[in-house]
Parts: sequence; structure tokens; C-alpha cells
Amino acid sequence: MSIVLQPFQFLDPSPLFDGELELVTPQPKYIDHLLAACRHPQTMRDAPDQSRVSRQSLSDFLAAAPKGQHPGDTKRGLSPSYHFWMRLGDDAAPPVTIAGGIGLRIGNTPNIVQYVGHFGYQVYPPARGHHLAERACRLLLPLARRHGLDELWITCNPDNIASRRTCERLGATLVNIVPVPKDHELYSRGDYQKCRYRLAL
Repeated sequence: MSIVLQPFQFLDPSPLFDGELELVTPQPKYIDHLLAACRHPQTMRDAPDQSRVSRQSLSDFLAAAPKGQHPGDTKRGLSPSYHFWMRLGDDAAPPVTIAGGIGLRIGNTPNIVQYVGHFGYQVYPPARGHHLAERACRLLLPLARRHGLDELWITCNPDNIASRRTCERLGATLVNIVPVPKDHELYSRGDYQKCRYRLAL
């Protein structure tokens, strides 16, 4: 008897708000706002890699993950994932509308648990200092639970003090620091070690 694998089912995340912070699904209408954050002088000074994001790369991303939902790619070891952009209200203090992005990977593959984590987030330099990464993670905890996850792994580079503090404020525990394999795509980007934080749900 053959076994038929059911396709992954994405769930409606429902509105995701925390004060002036809203997690929105990536859409073309936000691209100009995101590029403005990338071209902000603070981003160009403090995060040059982020400042080089192009309109074409964002369009390619939207095509690959419609409504912020990426189906994954088993051949590349990619799990299904949700993606959101951090949108700030008009009265927010940071001088950008799109403050960053966050992804939630679903599954417990070795790649997630050991190296990339369930959460992946970034906050653009002009919007930093407002705990947006922590707040965005908290907004997505119910969605993770709805997918049956009872613990989440968050990884970061050992020298990324801001991300380590985000993990600590979330209540995650540092389990260990592991070397990244030389054949992993993270290694090619200059990530040679990862702190592994465990967050029980």
C-alpha cells in the first residue's frame, strides 16, 4: 500500500498587532517603504548588506512566497515557512514604515534545530532599540503552537549581542554554541558558529 503525503497546510495567522507594531504579509505596496528603510543613512552605515537589497530581489521573493508563505524545498532542506514584514504605525518613533522582517519555519529538521532556528528576524538600524524582534516573535508564538510545536529553537552568531538579548528576554535558554559545517550556506556567508537557544512553549 502506498502512502500519500499530504501537502503542508498554511493557517490564517489572524491580525498580528502589538501597539504600533503590526506584522503584515509581504505585498508589492510595501516595497517602496522597505527600500526606504534599506536606503536610510543608518542602514547604509551600519548594515551595508541590507542596504543593497534591490527592487528585483524583493519582487523575486514575493513570487517565491506569495502572501508570505514559502512552501519549502526538500531538495535544499528548506521547510515550509511564514514571512512577515514589521510595519510601524504613523505615530511610531522610528523614521521608517517597514522596520524589518521575521520568518517562522515550521518543522523540526536537523537544519532548523541545529543551525537556522525556527525564527529568523532582522530589524533595520533606524528602527532598532525598541525590542521589535522580541515583540514580533511573541506575536508568532500562538501560530507556532497551532502547528503543534512545543519548543522553538532560535540561533544567532555569538557576537550578535542584540539578538542574544532578544532570546534572553523571550525566556529562551542558551543550550550550546556549535560550529557551522563548511558546506552549509551559512558558512559561505561568514557565519562560522551559532548559539542555540531553546524556547519552551
